[in-house]
Amino acid sequence: MEKIPSGWVSGLTGVAIFAGSLPATRIAVANFSPIFLTAARAGIAGLLGLALLLALRQPRPAIRDIPALAVTAGGVVIGFPLLTALALQHVTSAHSMVFTGLLPLSTAIFAVFRAGERPRPAFWLFSVAGAALVAGYAAAGGGQASLEGDGLMLGAIAVCGLGYAEGARLSRTLGGWQVISWALVLSLPAMLPLALLTAPASFAHVGAPAWAGLAYVSLFSMLIGFVFWYRGLASGGIAAVGQLQLFQPFMGLGLAALLLHETVSWKMLAVTLAAVLCVAGARKYANASSPAPKPRRLSCAATRSPG
Repeated sequence: MEKIPSGWVSGLTGVAIFAGSLPATRIAVANFSPIFLTAARAGIAGLLGLALLLALRQPRPAIRDIPALAVTAGGVVIGFPLLTALALQHVTSAHSMVFTGLLPLSTAIFAVFRAGERPRPAFWLFSVAGAALVAGYAAAGGGQASLEGDGLMLGAIAVCGLGYAEGARLSRTLGGWQVISWALVLSLPAMLPLALLTAPASFAHVGAPAWAGLAYVSLFSMLIGFVFWYRGLASGGIAAVGQLQLFQPFMGLGLAALLLHETVSWKMLAVTLAAVLCVAGARKYANASSPAPKPRRLSCAATRSPG
């Protein structure tokens, strides 16, 4: 019980950091190709993660953890960054931000299949309601819709939810920052050569905003944010803390309007606000559907421990 409040604080901190990812990516793809941006951010973060692991003398993950680390890397190191960078060539960051309202549902679904969590039925009602609001908005063509861009964003949400759930499951034993660091290290042999192969012939045309965007997604979106996010998911519950992602569109829309001067329509705000309201109901019913046995298991453990 003592870990739950800190888990929610860590999770919210991670969400706040991730809220800047899409606006920063939008800025960076103005001067960098999506493939180079994906490889470069993973390569930079991977080298930093490797330095941390070596400096703090972290033990290598067990062989049985390698497949899960590969799934994590495929989802959050490669899949989500690449698909969103491609999508942002067709839609604005404000429009793409609304799709992040689907992340809580995606994360919760994979939490059931990969981490064995069992939220109550009412949890799914609130979670699906929030997802339906976002999907309905996208289907209605709000905010410069693009079939290709929207399809890429939906794919990004799916692989990201898998990467979140898989990484959070591993974080329970390996630790939050260790999981993302090992996932980044695992991707280094592919990402570093790819970054070199897809690098621009000249960087003379790259402006300061694009460099700032690359720095943000490399340091914060790809590494620091996951330190807080995986810690929050592991300690507070993947499905439960995952609902905090419904706040991410709200934060991101504000950043898109502030930094990119993109139009944030009243429809965007209305849909995002309605989706955020769903987090309160989902959080209330995020506990297991059969909570009664838990006290008995805890009491048994308590009676056995003195012996």
